[in-house]
Amino acid sequence: MAFGLAPPPADSGPRLGRSLEPAEWAAAGIPLLRNPRELITGLHVRHLPAPSTAVVAVLDPDERLAASASFTRRPASADGWELRNALLAQLRQVIPHDLRRRTPVRTAVLLYCREGGAHWTEEDGAWMWGLRDACTLHGLRCGAYITLTTSGWQILGEGRSGRRPRSPVYRAAPPTSGSAASEMRRTHHRTAAG
Repeated sequence: MAFGLAPPPADSGPRLGRSLEPAEWAAAGIPLLRNPRELITGLHVRHLPAPSTAVVAVLDPDERLAASASFTRRPASADGWELRNALLAQLRQVIPHDLRRRTPVRTAVLLYCREGGAHWTEEDGAWMWGLRDACTLHGLRCGAYITLTTSGWQILGEGRSGRRPRSPVYRAAPPTSGSAASEMRRTHHRTAAG
């Protein structure tokens, strides 16, 4: 049984409640990163994200990287439910859940490399919803949502940004025929405790 991965009811709309507006995200009390530039640079070096690549990272209570994973998804409509399931699958592969803890001690952050400007998009809203829900289902605190575009990085809901690292200028090649698994690039990183 795959808890939390059941499909939505057939009569529900494709975006019914599965997206967060910037004001909702800002009001959610997302913890601020102490050193965002260092974290973002480290994730960029480790995963080298191209457009349409998501990097989910889990930070320990001292904000050190405990684990991270990246994956590239095929272009599709932004649906928070699907994005939540993709994030949850990555988290389950790289780090055990913290559901037995009374309060979360580790924090998940998401860096999403995309084309376009640094402004909020509906796709960002779906990623935010997906991150928040995946964190709840994995026993983590929901942390920052970071976009990486050709103009640099930005932490949405905070207004902090930087010029480097940035998204590559080239466009990602369209996927070739084959199964969904062969069209998805995955990279996992686990940091040993100690």
